[in-house]
Amino acid sequence: MTTTTPAGTGPARDPSPETSKDPGTDNRPGRLLAVVLAAQFMALLDVFIVNVAVPTIGSELHASGAGLQLVVAGYSISYAVLLITGARLGDRLGHRGVHLAGLALFTAASLACGLAQGTGELIAFRLIQGAGSAVMIPQVLSLIQRNITGEARARALGAYAAVLATGAAAGQVLGGVLVSADLFGTGWRPVFLVNVPVGVVLLAVGSRVLPRDDVSALERSRGLDLPGLVLLAAAVSLFTVPLVLGQEEEWPLWSWLSLGAAAAFFALFCLYESRLARRGGVPLIAPRVLRHPGIGLAVFRLLAVMAVNAGFLFALTLHIQGGLGYSALRAGLTFAPTAAVFGLVGLTWRNWPASWQRGLIPTGFALAAVSVAGVGGVLKDGGDGGLWLYVAFAGVGAGLALGFSPTLTRALATVRPEDAADASGLLATVTQLGQLIGVAAFGTLFLNRLESLGPPGAYTSADALLACTYALAATATLGAVSGLVRRRR
Repeated sequence: MTTTTPAGTGPARDPSPETSKDPGTDNRPGRLLAVVLAAQFMALLDVFIVNVAVPTIGSELHASGAGLQLVVAGYSISYAVLLITGARLGDRLGHRGVHLAGLALFTAASLACGLAQGTGELIAFRLIQGAGSAVMIPQVLSLIQRNITGEARARALGAYAAVLATGAAAGQVLGGVLVSADLFGTGWRPVFLVNVPVGVVLLAVGSRVLPRDDVSALERSRGLDLPGLVLLAAAVSLFTVPLVLGQEEEWPLWSWLSLGAAAAFFALFCLYESRLARRGGVPLIAPRVLRHPGIGLAVFRLLAVMAVNAGFLFALTLHIQGGLGYSALRAGLTFAPTAAVFGLVGLTWRNWPASWQRGLIPTGFALAAVSVAGVGGVLKDGGDGGLWLYVAFAGVGAGLALGFSPTLTRALATVRPEDAADASGLLATVTQLGQLIGVAAFGTLFLNRLESLGPPGAYTSADALLACTYALAATATLGAVSGLVRRRR
C-alpha cells in the first residue's frame, strides 16, 4: 500500500513548437499518458509483486532471512539514493530520452532477476532494477505537466492518482497468481519476467509517442551533485547492511561500527550540502527546503508511515506463508482488502467534510496503531483470525492512507513554487527510505524473535508476529503524537 512520488517536477509549461511539430513522435495526449502511466504502474507493481514471492524465493534459492530482506529492500536502496539524481538527469538531458533509458535499464534488470541462479545475483540485479526506476519514474509527472494542458491535464493527474492507488493491490494479487501458477515449472521467476514483454512494448511505443524536450540552458546548468550522491549512498548503505545482516551474524563489532559510520557520513552529507548551497551551487537536497515550515514534520511522518507499511507487509507475508502455510495466491488475496482500502481512502479524503480535515493525519496514525496491534492479536494463537482479521486489515489500510496522503499533499502545497521540485524529490526519497528502514528494522525483529522461540511453526511464528506488530504500533503512535503536538502550536 505504498506510493511512489516523482521528483523533479518543475513548473508546468506548454510544449515548444519544435516538440509539437516533431515528425518522429505522435503527440496525442491520450497515448502519451497511456505509455508513461503503464511504466509507472509496472515499476510500482514490482515493489509489491515480490512480497508474496519471498517464501518461494527463499526455499528455491536457499536464501537466508537476511538475503530475503535484501531482495526486497535492494530495490528501495538504489531507488531512494538515485531518485533525485534521476530527476536532475531529466532536467539536463530531456525527460523523453531519460525516461526511455530508465525503462530499458529496468526491463533488462527484470530479465536478469528472472534468470538469477543465486541470492547474490538476485540482490545485485534488484539494485540495478531500482536504479532503472529511479531514472524512469521522475520523468512521468514532468512529461504530463509539460505536454498536457487544461482540463486534459486535470484528467491526466486523476488517472495518475488512480494508478498509484491500484498498483499495490494489483501487485499483491498478481504476485500470488504468478507464483501459484508455477508457469512451466519456473516458480517465482515470472514475477520478474512479466516485466520484459511489457517493457519492450513500452520502449517501442514510447519512442514514437513521447515528445522530444526543448531543454533550456538553465535546466542544463543544474549540476548532479555527485559528491552529495556518494555521501548519501554511503550513509544509507552503512545503515542498512548491519540492520539486515546483524541479527544473523549475532551483532558483531563491525555492525555497530557500521551504524556509527552511517551517522558520521550523514552528518558529512548535511555539512557538504549546506556549504554547496552557500557557494551558490545546486545541492542534492536544498537546505532551505528542509527549513521550510512543516517539511521537517512531514519527513518524520512519511518515514514513520512507510516504515510501518513495509515492515507490516514483510513480516506478515513471512508469517502467513511460512507459519500458516498459505499458498502464494491466498497470501496475495489476503492483502488485497488492505491495499484496496488504502487506495479508496487516498482518492477520497479531500472530499470529506471540512471539519474532519484538520484531524485526519493524527487520527490515521492512531487507527493504524490500533489496527496493526489488532492483526497481531487476532493471529496470536496461530489461527487464521477469521472475520476480525479483515476488519483489522481494513483499519491498517485506512490508517496508513490517512497518515500518508494528506501529509504528502499538504507538505507540497505549502512550499514556494521555485522549491516544488526539490521538495517533491526530498519527500519521494524519504518514502523510499522509510520502506527500506521498515523492512530492515522490523524484518530483523520478526526473524530474531522467531529464531529465539525454537522450531518454526504456526504458534511460534504468530508469537514473533505479535512482538513485531507491537513495535509497529508503537511507531505509528509516534506519528499520531507528532500530529497532535503540531496541532497545539
